Amino acid sequence: MDVVILTERRYAGTPADTGPVKGYVDNLLLEDQLVADALRGRGLLVDRRAWCDKEVDWSSTRSALFRTTWDYFDRWAEFAPWLDAAAKRTRFFNSPELVRWNLDKHYLHDLELAGVQVVPTAYISQGEHVPLFDVAARRGWSEVVIKPAIAGGAVDTYFVNLSGDVHVLSPEPPRKEDSETLWRSLVDQQDMLVQPFLPNVMADGEISLIWIDGAVTHGVLKRAKSGDFRVQDDHGGTVEVIDVSPQDKALAEDIMAVCLEECRSRQWEPPLYARVDLMRGPDGQLLLSELEMVEPELWFRFHPPAADALAQAVAERLAL
Repeated sequence: MDVVILTERRYAGTPADTGPVKGYVDNLLLEDQLVADALRGRGLLVDRRAWCDKEVDWSSTRSALFRTTWDYFDRWAEFAPWLDAAAKRTRFFNSPELVRWNLDKHYLHDLELAGVQVVPTAYISQGEHVPLFDVAARRGWSEVVIKPAIAGGAVDTYFVNLSGDVHVLSPEPPRKEDSETLWRSLVDQQDMLVQPFLPNVMADGEISLIWIDGAVTHGVLKRAKSGDFRVQDDHGGTVEVIDVSPQDKALAEDIMAVCLEECRSRQWEPPLYARVDLMRGPDGQLLLSELEMVEPELWFRFHPPAADALAQAVAERLAL
């Protein structure tokens, strides 16, 4: 086998198996099919398997391509050792070193130190029980977003209004509790990030630009549903294709140039693909909110040539 497209057990079936989130899963299946077809069109033998499939002999495939492994944050205790073990037996795209780095949002701090303008972030270690109000007050933030360092899909992500004695949480936590109680319980479990809430995201949404092997191929605009701040479609957000401006394209490619230099400095294989997520700060400047390099939402269905570009990049790397 030349390439195994990596998914997870919820997405390993067919559209008829997808249950209550059928539309979302069907989109993932369609996009994986576009990638598989493009790889096969280059004469490569392709399979698609869940990363946790015990029947897969990873040494029998030349490479594995991360696509829809979207349970890694729920199953981190299993995923992390699997990644270490499988990386000794096959070649990963993106590389395992890059994947480990990118799955933990502390990478934003590394990029900021290298000169990238990122959404301002306070990093709180697991068990570091500093009150959320104190974290925000030190930065002059009255409205914040809190999120885990290792997570996706807005899991354990909340908006908190900390002005005065008012501590408003959105969305409602699973149990009735105030923001400090919720904050303490989250920090008990994991490293957390605190960021200022950027009101422009409500009006302007979040721009996602897809970068493949050196160039931006396409972009989308994600908007939250009315009254929410989470732009993910599984929280009611919407996605629309945009014409990428030369300025935004240049910004994304500049960010990726910093990422590539970071890889060179650490002697890592450079990424094949990335998603550059950008939000507008209070002054209208675009800031990096995420640089996703283990990400199922690349919207190949809106721009199939990008799947061809990814397949070509895989084929060229395998030929080296």
